[in-house]
Amino acid sequence: MNSFRKRIRQSNKQVARKSSSTPILTRLGSQIAHQFETISSKQLMELRHLRCFVVLAEELHFTRAADRLHIEQPPLSRTIKELEDELGAVLFDRDRRGTRLTAAGTAFLHDTRRLFTVLKQARENTKAIAAGSRGNLRIAISDGAVDRRLSTFLAHCREKEPEIEIRLSEVPLAEQLRGLRSGDFTAGLAYTAEIDDDFVAEPLWQDSLVIAVPARHELLVHKEVPLHELGNHPLVLCDPQLCEGYYRELRRFLRPLKREPNVVEYTSSLDMMFTLVGAGFGLGFTTETRAASCCQRPDVVIRPLAAESAVITTYLLRPDSGTLSAPLERFISRLSTHICN
Repeated sequence: MNSFRKRIRQSNKQVARKSSSTPILTRLGSQIAHQFETISSKQLMELRHLRCFVVLAEELHFTRAADRLHIEQPPLSRTIKELEDELGAVLFDRDRRGTRLTAAGTAFLHDTRRLFTVLKQARENTKAIAAGSRGNLRIAISDGAVDRRLSTFLAHCREKEPEIEIRLSEVPLAEQLRGLRSGDFTAGLAYTAEIDDDFVAEPLWQDSLVIAVPARHELLVHKEVPLHELGNHPLVLCDPQLCEGYYRELRRFLRPLKREPNVVEYTSSLDMMFTLVGAGFGLGFTTETRAASCCQRPDVVIRPLAAESAVITTYLLRPDSGTLSAPLERFISRLSTHICN
């Protein structure tokens, strides 16, 4: 009997605790909901308050301002009062002589006009980008795939469409492909088309491969260096990590050699390659265009290669997404007419 009464008392206590906590939770939920409703209401009304304020500040007359806003004067007065209450500042002095901006109102008008200017620009930018008349192109460059043709072409693009911002980033090929997948890059340039199926590689231009030979080297007896001679001499090649696409193409070109090429050094830059070649470390490779613009050294001589396969192609890489943005479509079209032809 005692245990039965004890269970009843425990049950009553639990019910009492539940019933006493419920009103507290209900009140707390109502307060939070009210706060969110208040915040949402202020956010919805904010631009309306600001528009009314700017018009009244320009007219300094409630009736004329209400006419411009296509509302009655009492709602305008309430709106201004709500804004002043929210700011905790009087924006207008009102007396028999008329309506004037206070010092706080003058400062607030200046900032509000700046805000509306930014909003207008944001609206125009959004429409222009959607229409393809404004935006940016983020172009990744790998393998050192740059020359004077690219410089001339980019200058042409900037002249034709100054509102399209073109940003160049020099990155390894692996990073370029990751960026094309993620959208960090719009398109890229590289010396290889050996890429995954989710990319498109469009050939842009070809350059002849040439050999950099140390001055007074025995190979200089050849006006064009035969491919088989390269297997008898040490080579200085580009770094396979930093210039992955270029390295692949060089290895493809050297594949017909009867022996594995004797690579003595890997370099990350053209200048370092020329320095090592000039010091007699070995033979180096570059393109005819880059050699003409970069190699002005008495200790290095440039010779063409006696091989029809001694060419390297620059490719435009882009995601195989099917739909191109308008700026990228125009960029590719200009490439076709300005460079490829």
